[in-house]
Amino acid sequence: MSVFDGPREEWRRIVHEGAIQWVRPAGDELVLGDGSRIAEAEATYLAPCEPTKILAVHLNYESRRTEFLAEPLVSPTYFQKPTTSLNAHRGALRRPDGCQYLNYEGEVAAIVGKPMRNVAPKDVWDYLAGFAPSNDVGLHDFRDTDAGSMLRVKGQDGFCPVGPGVVRGEDVRQATLRTYINGKIVQEGALAEMIFGIDYLMADLCRYITLLPGDVVLTGTPANSRPMELGDLVEVEVTGLGRLSNRVEVAPAATTEVGHQPTDTKTVRAVALGSEYRRLRDEAKAAAAAAEAGVGEPSSS
Repeated sequence: MSVFDGPREEWRRIVHEGAIQWVRPAGDELVLGDGSRIAEAEATYLAPCEPTKILAVHLNYESRRTEFLAEPLVSPTYFQKPTTSLNAHRGALRRPDGCQYLNYEGEVAAIVGKPMRNVAPKDVWDYLAGFAPSNDVGLHDFRDTDAGSMLRVKGQDGFCPVGPGVVRGEDVRQATLRTYINGKIVQEGALAEMIFGIDYLMADLCRYITLLPGDVVLTGTPANSRPMELGDLVEVEVTGLGRLSNRVEVAPAATTEVGHQPTDTKTVRAVALGSEYRRLRDEAKAAAAAAEAGVGEPSSS
């Protein structure tokens, strides 16, 4: 049965009275397995999946490819986030003290429902449990290391919020993704803009890697990923799937001085700020050129 078939169905995972429970939303309430209800606002959420692995694509929206002036893509490339990066709806996003470039990346998470190995693109939809809003959070202060794996950029604890629930019965191929900071839209993109569709990504990955139930594949972000500030409320909304909310908090800096330290270089700023970096750079160059041209000119007085 395809993940698109049937009516919309959503399951969320919470901790209630010390036990993990799967519940279904009903307006402002959540319905527990025994039929009782609790207020949604009082729920403590867990991610709606238990992955053995979290895989993500580097670049998959045309607007983001254009923003970074990248060449047209021949095939996708991937990276992996540790399972300890998994976070949930209303979970805290912790920016280490001394860092400044903690970026949001609103995405759709595809969640595997049954083992996938050598599945053709046309059959992918039969193997998925559903979809959820997600945030592929990245700390670009560590961009100057890890040789493209982005382990410390994208893999720190809590850097993969997914939720609030897993949804099926919605055709996400027709959906629009929006990211909000403190209620203001900062990212927007139709999933139809994807360079490689979800079916292609999943089929490509499972040629050689068995995807297991609960595994998560993050499917890319549109243009305008930018740094978040302490106290910001970041929300990722996908039409038909719901809205994921997290707030940015400070985390203590590491107590040991071992290893690569946060940096603030041209490379870091170019990725963290995207086209905004190029605008600021060009304005600075123009201002410097204008100042240099004005040196030695006779006074107008």
